[in-house]
Amino acid sequence: MALAHRRPASLLLLLAAFLYAATFLAAPAAATGKTGQVAVFWGRNKNEGTLREACDSGTYTIAIISFLDVFGHGAHHLDLSGHDVSRVGADIKHCQSKNILVFLSIGGFGRQYFMPSPRAAAAVADYLWNAFMLGRRKGVYRPFGDAYVDGIDFFIENGAPDNYDELARRLWNYNKAYRGRTPVQLTATPRCRFPDRKLERALATGLFTRIFVRFYDDPHCAANWQQEWDKWTAAFGTSSAQIYFGLPASERKVGYVHPKNLYYGIIPVVQKAANCGGIMVWERYDDKRTGYSSYAIQWA
Repeated sequence: MALAHRRPASLLLLLAAFLYAATFLAAPAAATGKTGQVAVFWGRNKNEGTLREACDSGTYTIAIISFLDVFGHGAHHLDLSGHDVSRVGADIKHCQSKNILVFLSIGGFGRQYFMPSPRAAAAVADYLWNAFMLGRRKGVYRPFGDAYVDGIDFFIENGAPDNYDELARRLWNYNKAYRGRTPVQLTATPRCRFPDRKLERALATGLFTRIFVRFYDDPHCAANWQQEWDKWTAAFGTSSAQIYFGLPASERKVGYVHPKNLYYGIIPVVQKAANCGGIMVWERYDDKRTGYSSYAIQWA
């Protein structure tokens, strides 16, 4: 039977393309657990632009300055990959004025940090409080001037796991002097294989409110991300910690997920967890190049 009215093939193709684009850019149907939260690591490449520029991009709700890469033995060093540290304080204030949380990450990929004793943990906590947060002890140099970060991120890649739980408790104790606010928020950025032995004891304190799990740089995690995600969310299901799904912005890294696969494959799964916090993007330089967070912020 001949059809009375047949749409031209070109029109049908155009309609199909429009429907695909509308579906791809809209929020996923299963996104009942959307938080709108996207965190990014800043400080890993001088060519990534300033922290202020990152916060003005409109695609982040949390900025993590990385790294304080030397501590635990009386010496301290802040590695921001050649950025002008004297400008960072004003940028921190600018970000916070836009309701973007700013954290300082300690540790990283170097091997000049460790926590040999509870006494060392107490000394590091004292330094962090007075150099980067609300402490004002005389004689302590403040790299960011009178600006203060909202908390400390534990990115412990190397060394023994000892005494980071003590460091967490020492830092959290500073909150006891304040009512109605939490000047020291604690986050952690563990590897995806659960549990991360470097941070297991620290996370067991229950003092961490955000956990940015790195689902990249590990072929096992790229292939078994859902299994590992379920372990993380189940382990902290009764705590106040929110679990973030950490992804690289660079297509060159193991664990990279194309935005289409993020939308259709990962987002609907991770947002089923009641304690899903959002997406963490590694890191600002690659994200500026690829624009990955511009997709993540729509669906997180």
